[in-house]
Order: sequence, then C-alpha cells, then structure tokens
Amino acid sequence: MNFDLSEDERLVQQTARDFADRVLKPRAAEFDRTGSIPREILTQMAELGFMGMLAPEEYGGSGLNNFCLALVQMEVNRACASTGVTMSVHNSLLMSPILRFGTEAQKRGYLPRLCKAEWIGAYSLSEPGSGSDAGALRTTAVRDGKHYVVNGTKNFVTNGGIADLFVLFARTHADPAMKTKGISAFLVERSAKGLTVGKHESKLGIRGSTTTEVSFQDCRIPAESLLGEEHGGFKVAMVTLDGGRIGIAAQAVGIAQACLEASLKYAKERRQFGKPIGDFQAIQWKLANMATDIDAGRLLVLRAARLRDEGKPHILEASMAKLFAADMVNRHASEAVQIHGGVGYVKEFNVERYFRDAKITEIYEGTSEIQRMVIARNLLK
Repeated sequence: MNFDLSEDERLVQQTARDFADRVLKPRAAEFDRTGSIPREILTQMAELGFMGMLAPEEYGGSGLNNFCLALVQMEVNRACASTGVTMSVHNSLLMSPILRFGTEAQKRGYLPRLCKAEWIGAYSLSEPGSGSDAGALRTTAVRDGKHYVVNGTKNFVTNGGIADLFVLFARTHADPAMKTKGISAFLVERSAKGLTVGKHESKLGIRGSTTTEVSFQDCRIPAESLLGEEHGGFKVAMVTLDGGRIGIAAQAVGIAQACLEASLKYAKERRQFGKPIGDFQAIQWKLANMATDIDAGRLLVLRAARLRDEGKPHILEASMAKLFAADMVNRHASEAVQIHGGVGYVKEFNVERYFRDAKITEIYEGTSEIQRMVIARNLLK
C-alpha cells in the first residue's frame, strides 16, 4: 500500500496545518478554559471544506475521502483536540451514515447545511445503562401512524450542546429479546418537540467540546426520519463507528505529535548540569520512542483510511489503529509531562492539556478493551 501523498493530498494537509497553527493553536487553551469553541471557528473550517469532507460537491461538500479526512484530523488535533473531536463527530458519525444509508431527500435536506456548518451534527448511541453493550439500549421509538414516538435518555453526546441534528438509535421492536436486531436509526432535529438537551458534562479533557445528556419525552418525529431500514439501526451504528474509530486514532496521533514537538523544543531550551537536557540519554530515548510510535500510529491510521476508501474490509485495521494510537498517546503524553518536569504539571505549558486530552481516546467510540475483542474475533474467524 502506497502512503505517498498526491499533490492534492499535500495541499489539503498543508491547508489544515496552516489553519491549525494560525487559528487553533493560539486559542486552544482558551477553548479548554471556557469549555466552548466559538461558532465562527467551525464556520471558518467549513469555508475551508473541513466540515463536509466526505460529501460530494453536489451536496455542498468537498468531495474528498477518508484518507484526506484523516490527514486533516491529525493536523487539527495537533493544535486542539476539542476542535478535532467536534469536527470528527460532525464528519464521521453524523454525515457519514447519511451518505451511506440516507435517502436522497435526507441528503438534499441536510447535507448542504451541514457542510456549511450552518447545522452541527451529533451521534447519540450511549445511554446511562448501555455503553460498550450498545444492544442493551432502552430508548424506544414506537410507530404511530406517520410518526414515531421516542422516549428515553442518551448520555455522553459529543456536540450535544451545539447540535442541530442528531443520529439517534432507539429500540423499535417490542420484544427486548431481539436485542441488536430490534434497533433502528433516526435523524432527529433539535427543534423536535419533546427533545431536551440536559446536563453539560464537566470533563477531564477535550473540555472545549460540548458533551451532554439528551432526553426524549413523547418526542414525535416523522416516519421519514428513519435512517436506513427499520430494525437495521445496529448495522448503521457499527459501520459508522468503523469510520469514527479511524478519526479517533487520527486524533491520538495528532495529540502525540503535539507532545513530541513541545518536548523537542523544551529539550533544546532547558539546561541542567551545564547543558541542554536533550543531551542526556534518558531524554533522548524518550524522544526516540515517541517519534517511532507516532510514525507507526500514523501509518496504521492511513492504512485503515485507505482501505475504507477502497471499499475493502477494514474493521480489523480500524480497531488496530485506534487501539495502538490510543495506548501510544497516553504513554507519550505522560512522558512529555515528565520531560518538562515541574512546569509540565502547570497550565502555562500545553503538555498539561495534552495529558488530559489523551485519556479519552482509550474510552470513546469503543474502549481499548472493546478494540481488543474486535481484533481477537477477527483473528479467530
């Protein structure tokens, strides 16, 4: 598999890098402190084509692919992981299933607004009683003539506080024994009566992104809101998460790259015992391990993205990329703090934020334990 970038791919990557360095990096600490990303930031990203990367041009998108999306996500997350996950959910978890499973009316009705960031998307699968065990979800959607009536509560909804459109997963079969075979997917607008955005979570990291609870009480949505086939929602969720995992792996690589860049700079500037700490073998080995693992993680991400673009099986590769990258960034974010010593523990230096942001990559869109299960099952087939 060839990982050499084409001229167009290099242009996409450089555009993202320039935007990240010029706009995101100087304000990332502010987003972390205030717990929000100004809407104009997302609008600027939309003007660059970053909020509709996978959508064809006929729907207002960039007409690019998952490989380019991964390149952009690595650059954005290198500067600001909060912005990175906001972009990732919007592209991978909201727009991707519309493109794959949506009707033409759904595509034409929603994609143009999403590509311009006039609307922001969110993905609502997890519930207080179902996380890794998605088949145990209890939210229901009961058919009533030309509508479905939705009742239930979702939690940990990334983008929930700013979302205009939600992908909702609910149980449509009355028999709970159906488990995953009784789940359907829906597109629900924020304006739907009976939809309430609840508690905003105060998080360890990615604090600039909004994570909320979303509840539905006798929420009536048109039957045309169904995404894909009735009772076929679990497939929608899993296929969508395969792409989302590539995005989170790209996030992990981006954060790790930021750790390396900060550590290299500090190792050259900080002097102890009469010389830069980068002259000491203990520091050199940390930097060498960091750079090697980042390169390996980047290649795993790009392999999975390329396979997805080619329509080839990539469940195994996506899980490998996420598992490795998430483990890698947590180890090296810790090492980056260690290299910085005492100043690495204070908010004045960015590695403190990188350390907090890294942890979530082992948890959302499938924990590391789930990734190991996916990998092992694929190996044992």
